[in-house]
Amino acid sequence: MARSFSQTMSALRRERGLSQRAAAADLRISQALLSHYENGAREPGLDFLCRACEYYGVTADYLLGRTDTDAAAGTGTAKLRELVEELRALTARGEKALEEL
Repeated sequence: MARSFSQTMSALRRERGLSQRAAAADLRISQALLSHYENGAREPGLDFLCRACEYYGVTADYLLGRTDTDAAAGTGTAKLRELVEELRALTARGEKALEEL
């Protein structure tokens, strides 16, 4: 059974343990718009599709449900995801340090 774009977007975010708020901020869209994409109420433009592919480290075919194979894995995007997670952790520690001041 083929997956839809909305199902794939939601699954990728959840697999990474991200809230809609965090993913939307990283993708430079509102949380409401991400919610619309994830529930199928709206379809994205090409610019967003490209950003989402880079962000999640997947191909457009995978994100659009045209293939079950995440061919982008192993092309350096795994390292990018690791760096994004590291940056997120550093930001959280920085915010905590600022609160303590």
